[in-house]
Amino acid sequence: MYKPKIYLDSCCFNRPFDDLSQDKVRFECEAVLAILNNCVAGVWDIFRSDVLDDEIDRIANFVKKQQVLMLYSSTTIYIPLTDEIVHRAKEIQQISSIKPFDAIHLASAEYGNASVLLTTDKKFINQAAVINTSVRVANPAIWLMEVMYNDQ
Repeated sequence: MYKPKIYLDSCCFNRPFDDLSQDKVRFECEAVLAILNNCVAGVWDIFRSDVLDDEIDRIANFVKKQQVLMLYSSTTIYIPLTDEIVHRAKEIQQISSIKPFDAIHLASAEYGNASVLLTTDKKFINQAAVINTSVRVANPAIWLMEVMYNDQ
């Protein structure tokens, strides 16, 4: 059975605590929570990384940070920041307009042999689609629907 290794970027960990009045945000929130539930149940693996640790540490709102950390505690695989990841992130930035933190997320996901990097950032998804990377970058709601559809 296929056991994906999932890298969620920080916007995914934050999504359940965003304003859920928009349908898109609410769908993404439900998808992130379902993905995390599958990871907690041991069905899928999920990454933590130094760059995620840093971004979560930067959350100014103490209550939101604690909520995000609670979700983040479900991670099962750790990716330390290495010179190789930093070098690859710089390469990604040179060949694309991907932002620095996103480039480090992508390089970390590649280094960890992630099956997919999930993000709610449409620009990041579109920019990653045109570079040569071993990791698919996708929206959590779309990816979850594809996985559920393919499991039938």
